[in-house]
Amino acid sequence: MSTSENFIAHLIELRKRVMNSFMALVLAFLGLANWTNDLYTLLAQPLLSKLPQGGQMIATDVTTPFFVPLKVTMMAAFLVALPYILYQLWRFVAPALYAKEKRLVLPLIIASTTLFLCGMAFAYFVVFPAVFGFVVSSAPHGVAVMTDIDKYLSFVLGMFIAFGITFQVPVVVVVLVRMGFVSVRKLREVRRYVIVGAFVVGAIFTPPDVVSQFMLAVPLWLLYEAGIVVAGWNKP
Repeated sequence: MSTSENFIAHLIELRKRVMNSFMALVLAFLGLANWTNDLYTLLAQPLLSKLPQGGQMIATDVTTPFFVPLKVTMMAAFLVALPYILYQLWRFVAPALYAKEKRLVLPLIIASTTLFLCGMAFAYFVVFPAVFGFVVSSAPHGVAVMTDIDKYLSFVLGMFIAFGITFQVPVVVVVLVRMGFVSVRKLREVRRYVIVGAFVVGAIFTPPDVVSQFMLAVPLWLLYEAGIVVAGWNKP
């Protein structure tokens, strides 16, 4: 097979995998479409549960009550379809990998996805209740806490991404050690700088309160330590 024919074959295969992934996303979205408002209510529950009696969220734009729940549904559909999308990605790249690389890449994909979802779950079940409880209790007397639903969605998406990326630290550490860029011994030596950096990251990517900053910095440090342990087990 010539180079041009090989390139076209790769494009056709890529198109197939992209279309399969897109169809999986559409089917997941259609399956969840009847519960758009319920999904947003579920997403907003950490804040709603901390509001005073009679407290509620607001919509300041005409189309916000329609489009925001749809965005949440699309996000949920992506999470539902994610295993299949990653499978399609794996089927596309696997033929180009050696057997040794396949044994490494597939576990990394699974571990990375699982850790990202764990980061989102940690933000939802642990961080959000603590942060929203702190914010509501800090409001001055006579001030009603009423958040716009679109701004709330932007906030939680940002937190999901921040904690999802934070939970990738063990994967990054293992990859760096496996590829020979750094040794386990060196990772232990720079531990103190990582701890300081974790609190700097927590201060940058979380709201300006001590609770949320600690809740990002401490897991980041602990995950770094976990990555060192795993990397020590799997040194090349």
